[in-house]
Amino acid sequence: MSLPLIYTHVMGSHGFPGWFWTALDKVKAGEYGATDEREMFDDATQLAIRDQERAGIDVICDGEMRRFFFVQTFYARMEGLEHLEPLRKTGLYAYDSVPRYRATTRVTVPKGLGTVDEFRYLKTQTDKPVKATVPGPITLSIHIQTRPGDGVYNNDRLALCWDMVPAVNAELKALAAAGADWIQVDEPSAAIVPGQLDEYVKMFNACVEGVSAKIGYHVCFGNLLSRPRGKRSYRWLFPKLLECRCHQFVFEYANREMAEIEMWREVGVDRDVACGVVDVKSFYMETPEDVAERLRRCLEFIPADRLSAIPDCGFFPVPRWVAAEKLKRLVAGATRVRAELTGKR
Repeated sequence: MSLPLIYTHVMGSHGFPGWFWTALDKVKAGEYGATDEREMFDDATQLAIRDQERAGIDVICDGEMRRFFFVQTFYARMEGLEHLEPLRKTGLYAYDSVPRYRATTRVTVPKGLGTVDEFRYLKTQTDKPVKATVPGPITLSIHIQTRPGDGVYNNDRLALCWDMVPAVNAELKALAAAGADWIQVDEPSAAIVPGQLDEYVKMFNACVEGVSAKIGYHVCFGNLLSRPRGKRSYRWLFPKLLECRCHQFVFEYANREMAEIEMWREVGVDRDVACGVVDVKSFYMETPEDVAERLRRCLEFIPADRLSAIPDCGFFPVPRWVAAEKLKRLVAGATRVRAELTGKR
């Protein structure tokens, strides 16, 4: 892919338009047929792509419009799960409100996660460079409980995560075979569920083994309706995370006021770094100069030819109009800094 200096891309998900939430209620109530449902998802995906193109984003995603709350859609594609009631059903929707599952057998994903079909549709809808996104095994396991005495995993979450690895590896290989030359593996739970970092790195490398594509690795701190879940620091992940066989790290910075960006001087920049310079957890509309200022800060520690500009995380928790407007400002800020750099050459 031929991309400009400090190119722009997105994390993956786009904001849902109002009509889409209403349509999803119709699907849940059984009021849409298969054709209605396909048309609905296609239309929503096209809107996400058009919003990115109109904003001037350099690398396009499909907006993950066929997924719900990041990973919840994927559990229907798994075998060996029993659905459990949420822990809490009243008040604000939060991490104890989500659907839960219990493993009745070893968990498998025999027909894949469905991201290949998503990617194929994306390719038909844009001529711009594209990126596919796939959740990693730690994150996929997050809503499946493992408790002492459980006859399947017996409180061994790592065993559950490792059972997800073949499915993720097969998905990545299938995406590459379908033409995906850039795939982002999303693993916020690597920073949310601490204590097993060595094993997490081995797990990531097993997921990407034999995958012939550029691999991005996104780690954040959770983003359920703009709420984080983990301790918001990357420092404890390094230097171990450098052993991950990825071509790019994809990290959030804007909502933390660019905290820890100076860490790159300490650990060294041996691959590309995509820096979040737009806060998706805030309704504050960054000006182009806000974005430019954050990128200039990044350039103090990351070479320009290694740096790209992104929103902090996915736009799923915000309305579509907020996502679309923030994308325009992301592009305007990156364009401003790009002009400054090329003017100096």
